[in-house]
Amino acid sequence: MRQIAIYGKGGIGKSTTTQNLTAGLTELGKKVMVVGCDPKADSTRLLLNGLAQKTVLDTLREEGEIDDLSYIVKEGFGGTRCVESGGPEPGVGCAGRGIITSIGMLEDLGAYEDDLDYVFYDVLGDVVCGGFAMPIREGKAQEIYIVASGEMMALYAANNICKGIQKYALKGGVRLGGIICNSRKVDRERDLLEAFAKELGSQLIYFVPRDNEVQRAEIQKKTVIDHNPEHPQAQEYRNLAQAIEDNQMFVIPKPMTQERLEEILTEYGLFDDVKEESKEENKSICIAG
Repeated sequence: MRQIAIYGKGGIGKSTTTQNLTAGLTELGKKVMVVGCDPKADSTRLLLNGLAQKTVLDTLREEGEIDDLSYIVKEGFGGTRCVESGGPEPGVGCAGRGIITSIGMLEDLGAYEDDLDYVFYDVLGDVVCGGFAMPIREGKAQEIYIVASGEMMALYAANNICKGIQKYALKGGVRLGGIICNSRKVDRERDLLEAFAKELGSQLIYFVPRDNEVQRAEIQKKTVIDHNPEHPQAQEYRNLAQAIEDNQMFVIPKPMTQERLEEILTEYGLFDDVKEESKEENKSICIAG
């Protein structure tokens, strides 16, 4: 059983990528469990066709205790087992506690069965401390994949996550499996992500092109493979699933200094684009004035 944590900047499309990847793995005949580690509890929405699943913490608050997996594990697309950790009420307590509680509960109730091929932890944003780091801190996940794009803040977040992986690698045995690019159609995006991954000592394991079919599927509360299996974007997610299945490259990443990261961004013209946009904005303001 391979246990994999997916990290990435908030809003990068991490949950969408994880669910579409999972759909691709089920088509390969793999048995998968997805554990949502985000208080928003949206990590399994597409696999469950929009079903509002009760979270582990909500169930505990209402029931007092959980003695059966059926309370917290629901079956989704392709037989995927879906769990949402949940979190406290807004402004109260630590959301990371939900992850710690959920994983402990799943272990106690025997959710990690021998027939599982994969367990995915879809983790909130780029938080690599406290409860949110549990999948890598406690060695629950052996593999990490980071979802990024050619945008500056996505790469800053990815580099920061690598610092967390490096910290826990020797203790927990966790390794970086690669960078998944969820494209935003930034100029020279693939080249930039390949250079970024190489600098980390890792790889760009797959480049997922941007396509509006992903949004169309989400509106229908489905993965692309479920919504439109013949669409080219569905094949992209099948290819991503195969890339994860075949991956043999697992490393302790070498995070960059901020100066080195900015050098790479400059080399691929990202800062130049920002400067040009700033000039155009200032020009517009002057004309308007």
